Order: sequence, then C-alpha cells, then structure tokens
Amino acid sequence: MRLIIVSGRSGSGKSTALHVLEDMGYYCIDNLPIGLLGPLTHEAIEEYRGEARASKIAVSIDARNMYRELGDFPLILKALRNSQIDTEVIYLDADDETLLKRFHATRRKHPLSDQSISLKEAIAMEKALLEPIASLAGLYIDTKDLSIYQLRDQVKLRILGQKGQDLALLIQSFGFKHGVPSDSDFVFDVRCLPNPYWDATLRGFRGTDKEVVEFLESHEEPQKMVEDIGQFLHTWLPHAQQNNRTYVTVSIGCTGGQHRSVYISEKLAEALKVKYKNVQVRHKELAE
Repeated sequence: MRLIIVSGRSGSGKSTALHVLEDMGYYCIDNLPIGLLGPLTHEAIEEYRGEARASKIAVSIDARNMYRELGDFPLILKALRNSQIDTEVIYLDADDETLLKRFHATRRKHPLSDQSISLKEAIAMEKALLEPIASLAGLYIDTKDLSIYQLRDQVKLRILGQKGQDLALLIQSFGFKHGVPSDSDFVFDVRCLPNPYWDATLRGFRGTDKEVVEFLESHEEPQKMVEDIGQFLHTWLPHAQQNNRTYVTVSIGCTGGQHRSVYISEKLAEALKVKYKNVQVRHKELAE
C-alpha cells in the first residue's frame, strides 16, 4: 500500500495537490487528524484484499491538528514505515508575503487567526506548528511562482511514475538574478562557463536551441562541468536514498537562466537517465 501525506501552510495549494492525487486514482482524505493515520492504514490494509482503491491513499494534514499530535508526527511516520507501508511526505509552501496576498485576494479567514491573532501572526505561527512535518518531507514544492495549473503539472510530474523507493530526480535550470529556488536539494553554479549572451547573434536563443548548443559544445568547459556534476551526483544520490529520500531536486544556475543552465540541465539529465528511471527537466525561467 502507498500512502502520500500532503501538508503545508494554508494558501500554499494543498487542496489542489490533493485533487491531482484523486485524479491519479488515490483515495483522498482532507484534514485528517494525525492520530487516525495508524488506524486508517491498518483498515486499508485489511480492505486491500477486496478493494483495489485502498492500495493508494493520500491524506492532507495541516495546522488544524492538535499541537501535541503535530509533535508526535515523527514517531507516527516512523511506525508507518516500520510497518512496511510505502509512505511519502509532500510539503507545499510559499513565502509569507505571497501567502498574505493570497488570503487578501480570496478574503478567506486563516484557520489560526482570530480577534487576538492577526493574519500575519497566524501565518508565522503556522510555520512553527508544521515544522515537525516540514522537516521530514521527501518532496518540498515552493508554490510562490506557480499557477494552479503549473502546480497540478508539478505534482503529476514528480509523483506519476515514482514507484516504491525508486529515486525521482528533477533537474531544473534557473537564473541567479531571480533567486535560488527554495525547493533545491543541490545547487550548482555554472556562471563560470562561456556565456552565449555576449554574442549578439545568440542572445535571443535558448539553451535548447541548436545555435547555443553548438556554441557551448565548441568549448571544453561545459562538457567537463556535466561530467563533474554527474560524478558528484552518482556518488551522493545513493546516500540520499539510504536516508529515505525518494525525491531530489538538482538546481543548475547561470545569470539569467536562459542559456548555460538550460544546456547543462539537459545534458545532465541525459547522463543521469542511464542509471535512474525517473528523471525530469524543468527550466524555471523559460516562458511556458
């Protein structure tokens, strides 16, 4: 049986992620009390013999749980995994300012706010309350710059095809001038490579275009960079797996996220697909 636990602060997109999982065939439960995780999974295991849908369950857990139960989450998660239940934790979040804007736009009441607790205070309080879950998440998704449709695609991209303890890798390019993606597990800086941007005839192309590819492949440094990063990941990704990590995000950054990081990400993904079955590529700064 596979159990996916979706958590995150209010306004981060948990409901959207749960709906995606439901569309993918998961039996979904919103706002489940943490104390019911054990009984739920044990009941599902019993029913699994006669009901196929119980083999895939997704639950949403948020700060509406009792504080003591949130603190017990690490022990409950350990017990589930010791029971041979394939359990994954997905945590969605965005920065405080983004969450504030979303609440103001929808005019919804934050579940922790009241006459004595402001919205800003509630958002900060929620982050502290959910730390026991956030610290154990195998997959962290920063939804700050994602539309609902992009978030749906991200959830599908990361989970669809991820089976058991197979490692799901996301290689994403980005531009340092836009900030380092907060969902990164590994970050590599490729700004030291020859820059196609300074060639006026290449400036308008992307790192996937033939013209830029030929430019970068005419230099030795990009090939050596792919080789070195690939060797590093081949060495250390198995250690991540040994620590129950089934999702890893590798971020490759150049100045604007248009040329070098895009090229290196594509080449790195090709090299990693030799060993890993589930490797996806995302170019954060390229327009959809």
